[in-house]
Amino acid sequence: MRKSIILAMALLSGVALASEQHGLVVNTPPEGSVTREAGLQAWERIHAVVSHPRCANCHTDERNLPMWSGSEYADAQPHGMNVHAGESRIGSETLACQACHVTSKRPNTVPHAAPHAGMDWRLAPVEFVWFGVDGPAICAQIRDPERNGGRDGAGLVEHITHDAEEKGFITWGFNPGAGREPAPGGMQAHLEDMIRWVAADMPCPED
Repeated sequence: MRKSIILAMALLSGVALASEQHGLVVNTPPEGSVTREAGLQAWERIHAVVSHPRCANCHTDERNLPMWSGSEYADAQPHGMNVHAGESRIGSETLACQACHVTSKRPNTVPHAAPHAGMDWRLAPVEFVWFGVDGPAICAQIRDPERNGGRDGAGLVEHITHDAEEKGFITWGFNPGAGREPAPGGMQAHLEDMIRWVAADMPCPED
């Protein structure tokens, strides 16, 4: 909690901050040191991550269907076995996601096994839909506290470091194992891009 408070204060005040959280180096630049152009470049890399199948497949709309897409598939398609996550987004109405996607911080090393993470497997909240959504719309959603879980810039950065602590879905996306294509870059690079984007006042391409 104290680290999160310090991080938030640094982001708001523009004080340079370098620390390590859960194996990630958090280096916050001084206020005004990141230009809008640099922020947009950071956003392009963030978009490449969040629109990648490892992320977008579980950021789906109100139909509550997880997707299978990416280099492993010829065409995008709903999750096999008629899986439906229901309004709960965890499948509690029919077959719980956890029936196959166990909660574990162990690496995903078994070929063809259902992937797992250190958090209970689920679809992202429906407000966070990214699958099939264009970049500007995703950008506007991510920076909007009413559609991103109430997070300001510091909260978006803390979301990544917290995920690293829990070995959650973001962490899994960069190291999905078992022959799955990972999201581009890596966890540290994604964190650095988020910090740059926030420091540049979260610019979007359509601003």
